[in-house]
Amino acid sequence: MDGLSRVESPQTVRTSRLTLRPVGPAHLADLTALKGDEAAFGLMLNGIRPPEAVARELADDMAFWAARGYGTWAVHLAADDAFLGIVALSERPDGRGVALRFALWPHTRGRGYAREAARAAIAFGHQQADLPRIIAIAREDNLASRAVLEDLGLRAVEDFPRDGIRMLVYESLRPAE
Repeated sequence: MDGLSRVESPQTVRTSRLTLRPVGPAHLADLTALKGDEAAFGLMLNGIRPPEAVARELADDMAFWAARGYGTWAVHLAADDAFLGIVALSERPDGRGVALRFALWPHTRGRGYAREAARAAIAFGHQQADLPRIIAIAREDNLASRAVLEDLGLRAVEDFPRDGIRMLVYESLRPAE
């Protein structure tokens, strides 16, 4: 990873173990690998992506950041800057609202990184981006993602079918001040 990927912005978020940086051109190779890996990205909406789709999505993600002030972060380990995956706040294509998404490399699972990144993204969304409601969608059978969402305090509020699979909609409401 070159020095450009470590450029800090006002939307960079730091936790005790992670650095979340808005995605940019320097992340293309990492994103292409992650989004092309079935184990890492197979359960995401629309599944794995070919390289040309990843490049288009990166351009869209950068434009989204510019327009909205929130979007997709590359998640890096603070200790050595290793790329772990992504966490995002993005508009759902089905009109349900702004949704939390996360996908990390399988070898990083079980260490609490997804939970830590998702918690930081939700806090950013409610506090810095002034989002009153953030949702997350998980397959009923994706127990790991559901456990992360429930541990973060999101609650299941509805469900819907997608391709014969029951999808659960969770929500986080901005705390009253």
